[in-house]
Amino acid sequence: MIVLWEASDRICGKRQRALIPILLPALEKHGHLKLDEAVRTRVLAASASTLDRLLREPRATSGRKRRRAAAAGGVRKSVPVRTFADWKDPPPGFLGADLDAQCGDVSAGSFAHTLVLTDVASGWTGCVALIVREGALVADAIERPRETMPFPLRGIDTDNGSEFVNEVLLAYCSDRGIEFTLARPYRKNDQAWVEQKNGAVVRRLVGYGRLEGVAAGHALARSPGCIRGRGCS
Repeated sequence: MIVLWEASDRICGKRQRALIPILLPALEKHGHLKLDEAVRTRVLAASASTLDRLLREPRATSGRKRRRAAAAGGVRKSVPVRTFADWKDPPPGFLGADLDAQCGDVSAGSFAHTLVLTDVASGWTGCVALIVREGALVADAIERPRETMPFPLRGIDTDNGSEFVNEVLLAYCSDRGIEFTLARPYRKNDQAWVEQKNGAVVRRLVGYGRLEGVAAGHALARSPGCIRGRGCS
């Protein structure tokens, strides 16, 4: 339960209850959870009150600090940095990736996101709705546009957020022969292509309001031009 709780940004039992059927398969797919069938059935059937009861002690002892930063640090050392000047007329298939938060004016809590993928050479852009910010879901979301892309996926360049800098995405790229690079921290110009699409595409389609919960994720996925991520269909 603690793994699912961390993956859902430590939200309350009521909200976690709705997300478990979405997060559990994604975490299993990428090797973060391995449950026998009996335990899996009990987890999927657990009520919100049961989740709150089981997580009462971890909540009391963990404090507010997330463990994402420490985990990302080890992966970051193995991923090369690519600056704005390093993009020298690449062929189509090298994508800048960014996660746009649909949090409104309040960044606390769990809320929907849009994964924006922009091809550096052609400007082709794909948007994928995500019900929550989690590395396993991001890897799945990157896979979905590959079916409709007009070129093979050759490389992914991201910022330093833990939703990208994690073992799941590193393994995803390594297994498929996809080049994985990072922009420099606090240098938005390194990702100028995809950063521009946040306003030109995402905000124009869905605005600036806060979207949270399963129903909001479904609504985001139905936005014109948005591809459905796991749990948003």
